[in-house]
Amino acid sequence: MTLKIYIDGRFHNREDAKVSVFDHGLLYGDGVFEGIRTYDGLIFKCKEHIDRLYQSAHALMLEIPMSKEEMVEAVKKTLKENEMKDAYIRLIVTRGMGDLGLDPRKCSKPTIIIITDKIKLYPQEFYDKGLEIVTISTQRNIHESVNPQIKSLNYLNNILAKVEAINAGVEEAVMLNSEGYVAECTGDNIFTVKNGSLFTPPIHSGVLRGITRGAVIDIAHLKEIPIHEEVLTRYDLFNADEMFLTGTAAEIIPVVRMDRRKIGDGKVGKMTLNLISEFHKLTKVDGVRF
Repeated sequence: MTLKIYIDGRFHNREDAKVSVFDHGLLYGDGVFEGIRTYDGLIFKCKEHIDRLYQSAHALMLEIPMSKEEMVEAVKKTLKENEMKDAYIRLIVTRGMGDLGLDPRKCSKPTIIIITDKIKLYPQEFYDKGLEIVTISTQRNIHESVNPQIKSLNYLNNILAKVEAINAGVEEAVMLNSEGYVAECTGDNIFTVKNGSLFTPPIHSGVLRGITRGAVIDIAHLKEIPIHEEVLTRYDLFNADEMFLTGTAAEIIPVVRMDRRKIGDGKVGKMTLNLISEFHKLTKVDGVRF
């Protein structure tokens, strides 16, 4: 079956899905996106993802020409068109076609793209045995430049960090903020476990308010696990009992080594495994059916 891509209300075969070379999403990264997962016919955390998409667009003064309800229906329609119950959704809104100048007023209409496909960031071995990560020199964007809360198409900050991770021979890397505190990884939020409590950097450290991050925090509250959003240093990460990363595509993935130092006993921790189990339960009930 040929994959169908939604572009501005119409479906196109994968090989025929195109946008203009004058689209400002391509020329300047002027647009926003969301990555969303579906599990057995459930769009996981649908409301949270759609709300964040519209908040990111609002921050860019990009008016999406569809209501949130219409956007959800378009996503459902695309999933049904591709007969997918378990999928990764890439929802994209660009400024639209303009000219070679920066002026967003030259773009008459935003472009809306919906892709539903499969994604697997890491082999199962890393979920079973854990990741090794490193700290890299690329700093996380500061709020005064490109606010990390905006999920924009300009992902160069993250890509440069990913290049450093690859060059170091690992799959992921820790990004620090301009003050030297831990922010997040190239595409995931960071959690540590210490003495039975969970820790994760606060939003003001320069992290995206991740949907999976929020789900883990909710699970912790429900299970009465102490959770602290605190400024963290590399020292705190080195001396954690456990560490894991969270993200829509990655879900929850353990970390067992950082900068050649073992985390805890160097094995996937008990609390991490329990949270993974609880997260999988949540993916069956929290979202919108289609």
